Amino acid sequence: MSESLKERVKRAHHERADVIIGKKGVTEEVLKEIDRRLELKEVVKVKMLRTAVMKEGADRREIARKVAEALGAKLMGVRGRTFVLYRPRRKREG
Repeated sequence: MSESLKERVKRAHHERADVIIGKKGVTEEVLKEIDRRLELKEVVKVKMLRTAVMKEGADRREIARKVAEALGAKLMGVRGRTFVLYRPRRKREG
């Protein structure tokens, strides 16, 4: 039986971050990597370094919302400087 979305998000909160947003902040490369991971896993945990939050000059929740919006993902939760995103896999034409 497959795991529910709620269970997957809960598990993601307890695992290590899939992507870390470093001191350069939210760059095109970071967005591409998060996008790639979403396509593979659907549920991705992202951690922001303190320097990344300062670089962005915005509240950590606002940064998480902007990343989610940019990638067409749903923000599933923010804990400290860590957040979890969900986006169903895109159907591939074949």
